[in-house]
Amino acid sequence: MKSFKIKKYLLMGLTVSLCACGTTSMADNQASSSNSQPLPWPNENVEFCHASLDKAVAQLDDFRKAYTNPREIPTSFDKGKTVFTNPFGWTSGFVAGNFWYIYEHTQDESWLNTAKEWTYALEEMRFNRKTHDIGFIMSNSYGNGLRLTGNQTYNPLLVDAAETLMERYNPNIGVTFSWSWGTWEFPVIIDNMMNLELLFHASLVTGDKKYYDAAVSHATVTMKHHYREDFSSFHLVNYNRKTGLPNSKQTFQGIADDSSWSRGQSWGAYGYTMVYRFTKDKKFLEQAKNIVNYLLTHKNMPDDLVPYFDYDAPDDPNVKNYRDSSAASLLASALLELSGYVDKQDALRYRKAAMTILESLSSPEYLASKGENGHFLLKQATGHYPANKDLNAALNYGDYYYLEALNRCKKM
Repeated sequence: MKSFKIKKYLLMGLTVSLCACGTTSMADNQASSSNSQPLPWPNENVEFCHASLDKAVAQLDDFRKAYTNPREIPTSFDKGKTVFTNPFGWTSGFVAGNFWYIYEHTQDESWLNTAKEWTYALEEMRFNRKTHDIGFIMSNSYGNGLRLTGNQTYNPLLVDAAETLMERYNPNIGVTFSWSWGTWEFPVIIDNMMNLELLFHASLVTGDKKYYDAAVSHATVTMKHHYREDFSSFHLVNYNRKTGLPNSKQTFQGIADDSSWSRGQSWGAYGYTMVYRFTKDKKFLEQAKNIVNYLLTHKNMPDDLVPYFDYDAPDDPNVKNYRDSSAASLLASALLELSGYVDKQDALRYRKAAMTILESLSSPEYLASKGENGHFLLKQATGHYPANKDLNAALNYGDYYYLEALNRCKKM
């Protein structure tokens, strides 16, 4: 097996290498920050997040009692009905991840057993060649399991998954292929930034530089072609296989091609923060900061920091009431990690924004009461507005990043 000299900061990150491990690596993140001393984190923040996690435990206990087949995975709750996916669906790893986060909070063996059961149901997905989202599927399940149990038998499965993802990498273009459907020549969506973590982890485990190089290349090319001058992002770039340049750009799940689809902006903020964690390349840190600053200062960002499904949606009175709690939970988690890499002024700003989001999401407006909402946690998510799918709904990945952000908050 090809090997290379891994930088010291990568070796230090081995035990906290997966994205979910941000919940336990905030001390490491803080140490790598430009802050000379750790910033204070008020006890009331910790207590608030601890109490919010306790509420989540009660709701998800009903969830696991209502849904008992780990191969029939609740992915959303829309119009009073639960929508399911199978292990091949891109959202299949989030429920296992939610159970791992509840175990992390409670340290209760029953939640450990539940998390394992829903994780093991996804083992074959390491060879799933039908999706680029194998990182979501495997990292959220087996990655969290590795982080919280140290079970080294999970590592080969994660490396297998990374190898499967590498089959979609095109060295001529420098990015990984996204959707295996449609008429695009070589589509790459901003969501793909999230799957790079699987490649970084495989590089750490195997010592093989090809995974690391592919992840860095994808992040670099995406930064060049997905982003506009104001640091908003297109959703999809369709590349030409021969020239390596874009054929076209669009925003498939937003209100218009030149608009800022909110979850896509959050994928980018989270993704570039994570890439900086592994590379310590300042260009990725600056990219994450610029994306976050664009979002937090956007004229259409609501005061509660739970964005509309598209930041340009308020221009259309027919759609302006559709929020996306999943974009908000994702952004909150990204902000908490990013706050550990920046100067004191930015860190305080990012942490304040993250707490505003978490307080909003934990309010009755967005957080379901026990027994409601199909036993999902968050309300008012928007899955796919143009397809009229999952509008004002619950999404399992919205719950996932809400739990991740609360755990990060509690451990800071």
